[in-house]
Amino acid sequence: MDPEFSSAAPSKPLSGLHLLLSYACNYECDHCFVWGSPSQTGTMDAKVIDHVLDEAAALGSIEWIYFEGGEPFLYYETLLRGVREAKGRGFEVGIVSNAYWATTHADAMECLAPFAGLVTDLSLSSDGYHGSDQGVNHPDIACRAARQLRIPVDFISVAEPEAAQVPGAAGQLPAGESAVMYRGRAARLLASRSRKTNWQQFTECPWEDLRHPDRLHVDPFGNLHICQGISIGNLLAQPLAEIVAGYNPDEHPVVGPLLAGGPAELVRRYDLPHLDGYADHCHLCYESRCALRQRFPDELAPDQVYGIGARNIDVCTD
Repeated sequence: MDPEFSSAAPSKPLSGLHLLLSYACNYECDHCFVWGSPSQTGTMDAKVIDHVLDEAAALGSIEWIYFEGGEPFLYYETLLRGVREAKGRGFEVGIVSNAYWATTHADAMECLAPFAGLVTDLSLSSDGYHGSDQGVNHPDIACRAARQLRIPVDFISVAEPEAAQVPGAAGQLPAGESAVMYRGRAARLLASRSRKTNWQQFTECPWEDLRHPDRLHVDPFGNLHICQGISIGNLLAQPLAEIVAGYNPDEHPVVGPLLAGGPAELVRRYDLPHLDGYADHCHLCYESRCALRQRFPDELAPDQVYGIGARNIDVCTD
């Protein structure tokens, strides 16, 4: 076998861990691929955060720790403590937020001031999905406060499904915007608004480096996600160093087929029911994973990422 595609552990060091502080969110955005909402459950406590940071330090290659969700600022004291702990251990720290807390400049300053000097990147969600409250532009207010406090800040913007489908401009997006990834709630609520491509065309994963990941997500239950909803181990059951060293992508029941032939290979290998067309690679992958959850419950976890318990919507069912 070509050494470049052997089943050995990743050849480049893992440099980032993204802590999903909570699946709960004050918004319930149509494009959210972890089904964030006010009714979601699962939040990290200080003990789990400390354990994750211990594991990150023990691995020796982690440089960045991100706190995200859901909406991490919903658990302000836990977030602030986690950021302080991470910075104190020598990690660069980032936060991803929807900035709901920036109702006024004064409020934003008070909220962000304790993070000054600790956070290297504050990424703010700012697009049509998050909306505004009575004309208040929360991300802009948060941005001004962050810059005043010398906290580096940037925006995350996701375009509407139709943005890449303007006649004569297929595949183009407005400057600064990213395309929808049709997984999670987006697969249920937005895929119908997108042009469909034949399922057999989705022969790779274009977004994640499944063979040599440089960052992974950890959720409140310890699941270590190579992509949200695809677990390669559990940090509460096994040391991070052991999971990384033992990661064999070709033998993983979901990652292996994705590497061999993308989401289309998942359909073929497991003889899954399917439609003729899907919105994108993520759409086919997500629907295939939904169909496989009973067969691979440890690798396709947790329920939250698959909308189990979500309200008023047809989700994955076991």
